[in-house]
Amino acid sequence: MIVLNLKTYEASIEKALFFTDVASEVVEETGLRIVICPPMLHLKEAAERFSEVFAQHVDAENPGAHTGTVPVELLKAAGVKGSLVNHSEKRIPAETIKSTVERLHMSGLQSVVCAANTREAVGIAPLTPSFVAVEPPELIGSGISVSKAKPEIVLNSVKAVKETNQKVGVLCGAGVSTKEDVQKAMELGAEGVLLASAFVKAEDPKAFLTGLASIM
Repeated sequence: MIVLNLKTYEASIEKALFFTDVASEVVEETGLRIVICPPMLHLKEAAERFSEVFAQHVDAENPGAHTGTVPVELLKAAGVKGSLVNHSEKRIPAETIKSTVERLHMSGLQSVVCAANTREAVGIAPLTPSFVAVEPPELIGSGISVSKAKPEIVLNSVKAVKETNQKVGVLCGAGVSTKEDVQKAMELGAEGVLLASAFVKAEDPKAFLTGLASIM
């Protein structure tokens, strides 16, 4: 599984639907599960053309007098299938992670909850998110993959999360940018990867994504 977080790079704002179509084409050609997380503005249109669109963030509040929040119901109305939660660039308190995951799942949406380290991943696992994505924040966007720089974090996180809750999938993120990074992550037990800039900034995004998919 590959999760593509487009963030809000200028290219993502301008070409979010192009990136969505690329992901759709690679899924059709390879059969691999690929999830794409476009900027909020493009969620609905992206979801109309690809079945695996997630939001980059969602709030735990019910619909109501909450200016600027993103309730789960908004995502469901847009046709998306889930959301990232607690990304290192959008951290939320532990109690909010719990309520957010619960509200997503009650609406039939999936959750990818980010954890900065093994300790956080183990704390999140009892909440039974769909996936925990282990991402040391210091390596995000660095081009230095956690699977190479700190393989023990991936290995220990996979082991500890599975011992805590077998139902939770474990993804590897932070600095993932090459086929070798992905292969190493899979060897360490991860069930997929979460990446952003390496895809958005690739000279040929489809060739890049196809290359990653070919080894999974």
